[in-house]
Amino acid sequence: MDNTSVVKALAALAQESRLAIYRTLVEVGPSGMPAGKISESTGISPSSLSFHMKELTYSNLVTSRHESRFVIYSANFSTMNEVLGFLTENCCGGNPCVSTSTQTCLINEEQVS
Repeated sequence: MDNTSVVKALAALAQESRLAIYRTLVEVGPSGMPAGKISESTGISPSSLSFHMKELTYSNLVTSRHESRFVIYSANFSTMNEVLGFLTENCCGGNPCVSTSTQTCLINEEQVS
């Protein structure tokens, strides 16, 4: 991942509503959530939600798909893992690090750290 992509992702999350949306989508998992449910869950009006979803999609943190007449949004776990990897790739001056917390998710029977 390059600097530009990381800055784009971090800039997208550096806003309270977008951070709330992203955290909601992470909680839901890869199945995603329709835009209307995201709006209800976060308390963000549909017109504002559309703007924020555009920013999160542009930064590749969120993907969308159509199911019938609904747009389903999902967190893009790969991008977030790349951002976290980029931020920590030179951790501890190249020495092995001891993490105080290792969190993993099972996505479609695959472990994602």
